Amino acid sequence: MTAHDTAASTSPTLNLGAIFRKEVVLLIILVIGVLLLSTQSDRFLTVDNILNQGRLLTEVLLVALPMTFIIITGGIDLSVGSILGLTAIVLGVSWKNLGLPLELAIVVALAVATLAGFVNGLFIVRMNVPPLIMTLATLALYRGLAEGISEARSVRGYPEWFFQLGQENFLGIPTQLWFALIAIIIAAVLLARTTLGRGLYAIGNNELGARFSGIPVDRYKLFIYTFSGFMAGLAGWIFVSRVSTTRSDMGTGLELDAIAAVVLGGTSIFGGSGSIMGTVIGAVLIQLLKNGLALSGVKGDATVIVIGFVLILAILINNFVQRRSGATG
Repeated sequence: MTAHDTAASTSPTLNLGAIFRKEVVLLIILVIGVLLLSTQSDRFLTVDNILNQGRLLTEVLLVALPMTFIIITGGIDLSVGSILGLTAIVLGVSWKNLGLPLELAIVVALAVATLAGFVNGLFIVRMNVPPLIMTLATLALYRGLAEGISEARSVRGYPEWFFQLGQENFLGIPTQLWFALIAIIIAAVLLARTTLGRGLYAIGNNELGARFSGIPVDRYKLFIYTFSGFMAGLAGWIFVSRVSTTRSDMGTGLELDAIAAVVLGGTSIFGGSGSIMGTVIGAVLIQLLKNGLALSGVKGDATVIVIGFVLILAILINNFVQRRSGATG
């Protein structure tokens, strides 16, 4: 049996029915939630509000896409929020303190974010450090670097053109949403239509078997953690452009939102199954719940409780669907 045959045997093509049903269930939950929340506030379903929520959603979505890849392999990346904060600080300090042109400062910041993701992957692959332990350590390390470089000072005064990405529209749609759409398409194609995607599913189902089948497991893992760092950096650039300032605490808790979106979208935390479309629906559902509950006058603590309840409900339904599909398959 060739590596291609083994990877193909664990690819989503044999489970399209199960994946489709999981996404349909989640979509139904999303529609019901939107309809219920729309009855609580007449501002919820307005075009301006929906577009604004899309603007706020972009950073989480960009980070959740590579997180889907990582969780499908049975891994995790807890450092993405800290990488976002480090990116923001490097961008601001490179421009304001070091005197680099802002365009070059953006490139430097993205390079640092990509390097941070590469370091995660390198230790996980070469040193066999468990992803949970490695990225938990770099969560603290990268946040500490951001705080040390910034010296608790924020950076402001960016030129007007810098805000076009985070605050302006293109063809009536928030500019960053176009970036998110392109990223979604690329991630979906990579996962569902390439050897890389089939390899990731194979790794998540049986990493040892994938190695024996000739799949370059280490190379794929190194790529997805590096990709995660780059996407966190891209989200950091957009974040700074949107809020007009740079602070070292940016991105705090982002990893939890991204993981919640991925898991809510039907990706198994144990690896081996998941889809980009499920992650997108999960991220949208969480953002709309936050917004709808806030407009309805629900306080922050209660919002977290409701989102947690929805997450548990979706996981239970997805597990039920998986068991039924396995029983009938």
